[in-house]
Amino acid sequence: MLKIGPVELPKFPLLLAPMEDVSDPPFRALCKEQGADVVYTEFISSEGLIRDAAKSTIKLDIYEKERPVGIQIFGANLDTMLKAVEIVEKSKPDIIDINFGCPVKKVVSKGAGAGILKDIYLMEKLTAEVVKRTHLPVTVKTRLGWDRDSIQIVEVAERLQDVGIKALSIHGRTRAQMYKGCADWAPIAAVKNNPRMHIPIFGNGDVNSPERAAEMRDVYGLDGAMIGRATIGNPWFFKQVKHYFETGTHLAPIGITERVDAARRHLKMAIDWKGEVLGVLETRRHYSNYFKGIPNFKPYRTKMVTSDHSGDVFKAFDEVENIFGKHQFA
Repeated sequence: MLKIGPVELPKFPLLLAPMEDVSDPPFRALCKEQGADVVYTEFISSEGLIRDAAKSTIKLDIYEKERPVGIQIFGANLDTMLKAVEIVEKSKPDIIDINFGCPVKKVVSKGAGAGILKDIYLMEKLTAEVVKRTHLPVTVKTRLGWDRDSIQIVEVAERLQDVGIKALSIHGRTRAQMYKGCADWAPIAAVKNNPRMHIPIFGNGDVNSPERAAEMRDVYGLDGAMIGRATIGNPWFFKQVKHYFETGTHLAPIGITERVDAARRHLKMAIDWKGEVLGVLETRRHYSNYFKGIPNFKPYRTKMVTSDHSGDVFKAFDEVENIFGKHQFA
């Protein structure tokens, strides 16, 4: 059994990665139902939290059915981060995660996210003070380094562990790579195999099939997998991986009935959370992925993404289930 502080997890847990505009409460709930062992919120700006910006504070919403759940924050200013931690604690998450890995320019330009990889001393100091400020277990998500010439993730991991983090998730790319090329898991394995390390080390990046998850476990020897893009439109990915672990075979493709049911429930939960207008608007981005691969689907997708009333969208779901009920997904 693995532990993140007091949070007990199964052997080789599967974690839902924090993804902006994706990892909201409805999507997290669906992933949890399908086998995610830990889910994380979208990353939240510490500056936005202390300004009480609505876009940031609404991301603090978590629900009992999601637990264990981590709230992820980012920032580069110590005072701001500490104030943000106090705000986050009021939502009573199980874990507080610090984002030291986001490669997006608007984040990096402020020295936050992957930008802090240029200043390991500041990364260590921020982390140490956050750990001191909260009673909750603190974890970190980061990248291998700023670029290929500055990879020092083994030392970084030691320093973060020494100041008190309870787990470390590492994306197998540098900031310079963004999301291009292939994730390199070898440096993550070097962290795991460092005899000084005793906290869980989770791998992230290119876990896009059950076989790749098994490779991360069996070949690279990591403690778990944090999975992001492979779950978009496919919350069943967690179930698919666990089925493969248990049987060595692939789960049968998810059929149209289950896909429509997930889309219906996703929309309903979004409306319950944010209301009719925003619920309908913000769920649109998911439909193409839920129904990817269906031929001649465009007219129905158009109905889903242009209708302003949930009743019309639910009606489109019914049409899809009736018309494409026999479609065989690959």
